[in-house]
Amino acid sequence: MRLSVVIPVYNEVATVQTLVDRVMDVNLEKEIIIVDDGSTDGTREVLRSLEGKEGVSIFYREANRGKGAALRDGFRHVTGEIVIIQDADLEYEPQEYPSLIAPILDGRADVVYGSRFLGGPHRVFFFWHYLGNKLLTLLSNMINNLNLTDMETCYKVFRTPILRQIEIKSDSFGVDPELTAKIARMGCRIYETPISYSGRDYSEGKKITWRDGIIALWCVFRIDH
Repeated sequence: MRLSVVIPVYNEVATVQTLVDRVMDVNLEKEIIIVDDGSTDGTREVLRSLEGKEGVSIFYREANRGKGAALRDGFRHVTGEIVIIQDADLEYEPQEYPSLIAPILDGRADVVYGSRFLGGPHRVFFFWHYLGNKLLTLLSNMINNLNLTDMETCYKVFRTPILRQIEIKSDSFGVDPELTAKIARMGCRIYETPISYSGRDYSEGKKITWRDGIIALWCVFRIDH
């Protein structure tokens, strides 16, 4: 099956070239779909140097609206049978794609989440980020009757027909609880697999803040998912 890798990008000039190189090095049949969400730090100039590469499609948003809006745009262009979300930083390792898509390839799963809490090597977390993640995951599990360990993970993998049935409304990081709620209500077969995690701090460009946590919390409780 062909894999569609959708990469939302916002102000990642220091990492985006290396990340794309790592994705291209993965030995799988794939396409790479990059959506720049209004970057202003030189990221666009790096992306323009990638235009024309085989298997790479790049789309530019004129204004920054958030990860959900960028994913919504990217999903419209997928042509593969499986779709994976990839952040543009270097916190997640693309060489783990084979283990992430395995439950779909062998027919067990419709959706796979890569969990940072199932035993893979990871950089030590910020305590409050860790606590916030666990709280959001717990509340999402209670509402959706799931037992996920890492609802907020970047690595979410979908059979394309499942993704085609989902209308994303969230523009921001609320896309994670929204996607989780919708696949739960669709009765999808969801698997988790352990992944490594090379988290970065704010001096290295980390962007998510407590405000994004509040937005995600609100989205967990939205009844119009």
